[in-house]
Amino acid sequence: MRADRARRAVDIAAAALGLAALAPLFVAVAAAIWAADGWPVFFRQQRVGRHWRPFMLCKFRTMRRANPGEAGPQVTAAGDPRITPLGRWLRRSKLDELPQLWNVLRGEMSLIGPRPEVARYARAYRRDYDALLVVRPGLIDPATLRFAREEALLPLGPERERFYLAEILPRKIALSRAYLAHRTWRSDLRLLAAAFAPRGRRRNAHDERHAQLAR
Repeated sequence: MRADRARRAVDIAAAALGLAALAPLFVAVAAAIWAADGWPVFFRQQRVGRHWRPFMLCKFRTMRRANPGEAGPQVTAAGDPRITPLGRWLRRSKLDELPQLWNVLRGEMSLIGPRPEVARYARAYRRDYDALLVVRPGLIDPATLRFAREEALLPLGPERERFYLAEILPRKIALSRAYLAHRTWRSDLRLLAAAFAPRGRRRNAHDERHAQLAR
Protein backbone atom coordinates (compact mmCIF):
# COMPACT_ATOMS: atom_id res chain seq x y z
CA MET A 1 0.00 0.00 0.00
CA ARG A 2 2.83 2.39 0.89
CA ALA A 3 4.58 1.65 -2.41
CA ASP A 4 1.32 2.28 -4.28
CA ARG A 5 0.93 5.69 -2.60
CA ALA A 6 4.55 6.53 -3.39
CA ARG A 7 4.08 5.62 -7.06
CA ARG A 8 0.95 7.74 -7.19
CA ALA A 9 2.78 10.72 -5.69
CA VAL A 10 5.53 10.37 -8.30
CA ASP A 11 2.92 10.08 -11.06
CA ILE A 12 1.14 13.26 -9.95
CA ALA A 13 4.35 15.27 -9.68
CA ALA A 14 5.77 14.04 -12.99
CA ALA A 15 2.50 14.46 -14.91
CA ALA A 16 1.90 17.96 -13.55
CA LEU A 17 5.45 19.06 -14.35
CA GLY A 18 5.30 17.42 -17.76
CA LEU A 19 2.00 19.08 -18.70
CA ALA A 20 3.28 22.48 -17.57
CA ALA A 21 6.63 22.16 -19.35
CA LEU A 22 5.13 20.77 -22.55
CA ALA A 23 2.24 23.24 -22.76
CA PRO A 24 3.83 25.21 -25.65
CA LEU A 25 4.40 21.97 -27.56
CA PHE A 26 0.80 20.92 -26.93
CA VAL A 27 -0.42 24.23 -28.37
CA ALA A 28 1.84 23.88 -31.43
CA VAL A 29 0.75 20.30 -32.15
CA ALA A 30 -2.93 21.15 -31.62
CA ALA A 31 -2.62 24.12 -33.97
CA ALA A 32 -0.91 21.97 -36.60
CA ILE A 33 -3.66 19.33 -36.45
CA TRP A 34 -6.36 22.00 -36.66
CA ALA A 35 -4.66 23.69 -39.64
CA ALA A 36 -4.18 20.40 -41.48
CA ASP A 37 -7.47 18.65 -40.77
CA GLY A 38 -9.72 20.77 -38.56
CA TRP A 39 -11.34 19.83 -35.27
CA PRO A 40 -11.17 17.85 -33.06
CA VAL A 41 -7.47 17.86 -32.25
CA PHE A 42 -7.78 15.10 -29.64
CA PHE A 43 -8.74 11.46 -30.05
CA ARG A 44 -10.53 9.83 -27.13
CA GLN A 45 -11.14 6.10 -26.83
CA GLN A 46 -12.51 3.99 -24.01
CA ARG A 47 -9.97 1.62 -22.46
CA VAL A 48 -10.07 -0.62 -19.40
CA GLY A 49 -8.17 0.57 -16.36
CA ARG A 50 -7.36 -0.73 -12.93
CA HIS A 51 -9.83 -3.37 -11.74
CA TRP A 52 -11.51 -3.20 -15.18
CA ARG A 53 -12.83 0.33 -14.63
CA PRO A 54 -13.32 2.02 -18.03
CA PHE A 55 -11.80 5.40 -18.78
CA MET A 56 -11.33 7.63 -21.81
CA LEU A 57 -7.73 7.55 -23.03
CA CYS A 58 -6.63 10.79 -24.69
CA LYS A 59 -4.21 11.21 -27.61
CA PHE A 60 -3.61 13.77 -30.31
CA ARG A 61 -5.74 12.84 -33.31
CA THR A 62 -3.69 11.22 -36.07
CA MET A 63 -6.48 9.86 -38.26
CA ARG A 64 -8.86 11.65 -40.59
CA ARG A 65 -12.27 12.51 -39.26
CA ALA A 66 -14.68 9.61 -39.75
CA ASN A 67 -17.96 10.10 -41.55
CA PRO A 68 -21.14 9.36 -39.57
CA GLY A 69 -21.60 5.60 -39.33
CA GLU A 70 -18.12 4.89 -40.67
CA ALA A 71 -16.18 2.31 -38.70
CA GLY A 72 -12.87 0.55 -39.06
CA PRO A 73 -10.46 -1.75 -37.24
CA GLN A 74 -9.35 -0.58 -33.80
CA VAL A 75 -5.74 -1.33 -34.69
CA THR A 76 -3.81 0.44 -37.42
CA ALA A 77 -1.22 -0.85 -39.85
CA ALA A 78 1.50 0.95 -41.76
CA GLY A 79 -0.05 2.54 -44.81
CA ASP A 80 -3.52 2.73 -43.26
CA PRO A 81 -5.34 5.32 -45.41
CA ARG A 82 -7.14 6.67 -42.33
CA ILE A 83 -3.89 8.14 -40.98
CA THR A 84 -3.17 11.72 -42.02
CA PRO A 85 0.29 12.82 -43.23
CA LEU A 86 0.79 14.81 -40.03
CA GLY A 87 -0.55 11.86 -38.06
CA ARG A 88 2.13 9.58 -39.48
CA TRP A 89 4.82 11.94 -38.20
CA LEU A 90 3.15 12.27 -34.80
CA ARG A 91 3.00 8.49 -34.48
CA ARG A 92 6.63 8.00 -35.49
CA SER A 93 7.76 10.60 -32.97
CA LYS A 94 5.28 9.34 -30.32
CA LEU A 95 4.11 12.92 -29.75
CA ASP A 96 0.53 11.72 -30.17
CA GLU A 97 0.87 9.91 -26.83
CA LEU A 98 1.67 12.99 -24.74
CA PRO A 99 -1.94 13.89 -23.80
CA GLN A 100 -2.02 10.70 -21.74
CA LEU A 101 -0.16 12.69 -19.10
CA TRP A 102 -3.63 14.06 -18.34
CA ASN A 103 -4.84 10.48 -17.77
CA VAL A 104 -1.89 10.00 -15.41
CA LEU A 105 -2.72 13.18 -13.49
CA ARG A 106 -6.35 12.06 -13.15
CA GLY A 107 -5.26 8.73 -11.66
CA GLU A 108 -6.52 6.62 -14.57
CA MET A 109 -3.00 5.70 -15.66
CA SER A 110 0.53 5.56 -14.31
CA LEU A 111 3.81 6.54 -15.94
CA ILE A 112 4.98 2.92 -15.91
CA GLY A 113 2.61 -0.03 -16.20
CA PRO A 114 0.96 -2.42 -18.65
CA ARG A 115 -0.51 -0.55 -21.61
CA PRO A 116 -4.31 -0.09 -21.45
CA GLU A 117 -6.33 -2.08 -23.97
CA VAL A 118 -9.80 -1.72 -25.42
CA ALA A 119 -12.35 -3.85 -23.56
CA ARG A 120 -13.12 -6.15 -26.48
CA TYR A 121 -9.50 -7.20 -26.86
CA ALA A 122 -8.88 -7.45 -23.12
CA ARG A 123 -11.90 -9.72 -22.64
CA ALA A 124 -10.39 -12.15 -25.17
CA TYR A 125 -7.65 -12.74 -22.56
CA ARG A 126 -9.74 -12.26 -19.44
CA ARG A 127 -7.57 -14.30 -17.07
CA ASP A 128 -4.41 -12.47 -18.10
CA TYR A 129 -6.00 -9.05 -17.73
CA ASP A 130 -7.42 -9.99 -14.35
CA ALA A 131 -3.76 -10.29 -13.30
CA LEU A 132 -2.54 -7.19 -15.16
CA LEU A 133 -5.28 -4.84 -14.04
CA VAL A 134 -4.44 -5.08 -10.35
CA VAL A 135 -2.30 -2.01 -11.14
CA ARG A 136 -2.98 1.15 -13.11
CA PRO A 137 -2.18 0.83 -16.82
CA GLY A 138 0.77 2.90 -17.91
CA LEU A 139 2.32 5.05 -20.59
CA ILE A 140 5.38 2.82 -20.83
CA ASP A 141 6.06 -0.88 -20.30
CA PRO A 142 8.40 -3.43 -21.92
CA ALA A 143 5.84 -4.12 -24.67
CA THR A 144 5.85 -0.42 -25.58
CA LEU A 145 9.54 -0.67 -26.40
CA ARG A 146 9.44 -4.10 -27.97
CA PHE A 147 6.56 -3.17 -30.29
CA ALA A 148 7.48 0.45 -30.92
CA ARG A 149 6.91 -0.19 -34.63
CA GLU A 150 3.87 -2.42 -34.24
CA GLU A 151 2.09 -0.96 -37.26
CA ALA A 152 4.76 -2.36 -39.56
CA LEU A 153 3.96 -5.89 -38.33
CA LEU A 154 0.23 -5.71 -39.03
CA PRO A 155 -1.30 -6.57 -42.41
CA LEU A 156 -3.54 -4.03 -44.09
CA GLY A 157 -6.28 -6.50 -45.02
CA PRO A 158 -9.33 -7.72 -43.13
CA GLU A 159 -7.23 -10.20 -41.14
CA ARG A 160 -5.55 -7.33 -39.27
CA GLU A 161 -7.48 -7.67 -36.02
CA ARG A 162 -7.24 -11.47 -36.07
CA PHE A 163 -3.46 -11.20 -36.45
CA TYR A 164 -3.23 -8.68 -33.62
CA LEU A 165 -5.31 -10.84 -31.27
CA ALA A 166 -3.60 -14.11 -32.16
CA GLU A 167 0.02 -13.04 -32.63
CA ILE A 168 0.85 -9.66 -31.13
CA LEU A 169 -1.39 -9.22 -28.09
CA PRO A 170 -0.31 -12.52 -26.44
CA ARG A 171 3.33 -11.40 -26.72
CA LYS A 172 2.50 -8.02 -25.20
CA ILE A 173 0.68 -9.75 -22.35
CA ALA A 174 3.67 -12.05 -21.68
CA LEU A 175 5.99 -9.06 -21.49
CA SER A 176 3.65 -7.16 -19.19
CA ARG A 177 3.14 -10.11 -16.86
CA ALA A 178 6.88 -10.70 -16.64
CA TYR A 179 7.40 -7.01 -15.87
CA LEU A 180 4.85 -7.05 -13.05
CA ALA A 181 6.37 -10.21 -11.58
CA HIS A 182 9.72 -8.40 -11.15
CA ARG A 183 8.53 -4.82 -10.75
CA THR A 184 10.83 -2.55 -8.73
CA TRP A 185 11.69 1.14 -8.70
CA ARG A 186 14.95 0.21 -10.43
CA SER A 187 13.15 -1.63 -13.24
CA ASP A 188 10.83 1.35 -13.71
CA LEU A 189 13.79 3.71 -13.99
CA ARG A 190 15.38 1.41 -16.57
CA LEU A 191 12.20 1.49 -18.62
CA LEU A 192 12.05 5.29 -18.47
CA ALA A 193 15.68 5.50 -19.55
CA ALA A 194 15.05 3.04 -22.39
CA ALA A 195 12.02 5.02 -23.58
CA PHE A 196 14.20 8.11 -24.08
CA ALA A 197 17.21 6.24 -25.50
CA PRO A 198 18.04 6.51 -29.22
CA ARG A 199 15.78 4.24 -31.24
CA GLY A 200 18.50 1.81 -32.21
CA ARG A 201 19.27 1.09 -28.55
CA ARG A 202 15.72 0.80 -27.19
CA ARG A 203 15.30 -2.93 -27.73
CA ASN A 204 18.45 -3.73 -25.75
CA ALA A 205 17.82 -1.14 -23.06
CA HIS A 206 14.97 -2.99 -21.35
CA ASP A 207 15.27 -6.34 -19.57
CA GLU A 208 15.98 -9.00 -22.21
CA ARG A 209 14.52 -11.70 -19.96
CA HIS A 210 11.13 -10.12 -20.60
CA ALA A 211 11.71 -9.92 -24.33
CA GLN A 212 12.46 -13.64 -24.49
CA LEU A 213 8.96 -14.40 -23.27
CA ALA A 214 7.45 -12.64 -26.26
CA ARG A 215 9.35 -14.59 -28.91
